[in-house]
Amino acid sequence: MIEASRSFRELMRRRRTVREFSDRAVPHEVIENALLAAGTAPSGANMQPWHFVVVSDADVKRKIRLAAEEEEREFYAHRASEEWLEALKPLGTDADKPFLESAPYLIVVFLQKFTKGDDGKRLKNYYTSESVGIACGMLVTALHLSGLATLTHTPSPMRFLNRLLGRPKDERAYMIIVAGYPQQGAVVPSITKKLLHQIATFVDPD
Repeated sequence: MIEASRSFRELMRRRRTVREFSDRAVPHEVIENALLAAGTAPSGANMQPWHFVVVSDADVKRKIRLAAEEEEREFYAHRASEEWLEALKPLGTDADKPFLESAPYLIVVFLQKFTKGDDGKRLKNYYTSESVGIACGMLVTALHLSGLATLTHTPSPMRFLNRLLGRPKDERAYMIIVAGYPQQGAVVPSITKKLLHQIATFVDPD
């Protein structure tokens, strides 16, 4: 058990967000299996309040990029505080998002506030943000363990995704997960992660 936990820790330690993607094809089954893994996530009252839209069509990816970059330009020019922009500097991010076109897959995650029962009745979902957040984490992990690179992208607002992808108004776009192989020679920022004593407190018996 300890060895398994160490092995998993090392696998996840090597996970890094990538912003330069190759257009190399990814087996469709890899994406399907990752989605099915994400679908096993715990959720409030087991309502499973998520829907994943997998986009590989070049024209649709282009439209998503253009709409996202429009929101991102507003973010960098007007919406973000100076403190926020300063925090982003080490990562080298800006309003240009070429990965939304170059990566083979965009997985757009939608949060569902309501679900239709078998009788067609509208049912309320519970703890939706927490549930979908867990599913997204499991999806990123599944993709990483399959040998793919990922990037989580959350332009704000994201209502354009409902329109472009034909999703109902009562769903909320939660996150875009970009998935594929890293581009040859892709680089990532030099960052560190907090140590155990910085992220955890253990309340043990006296």
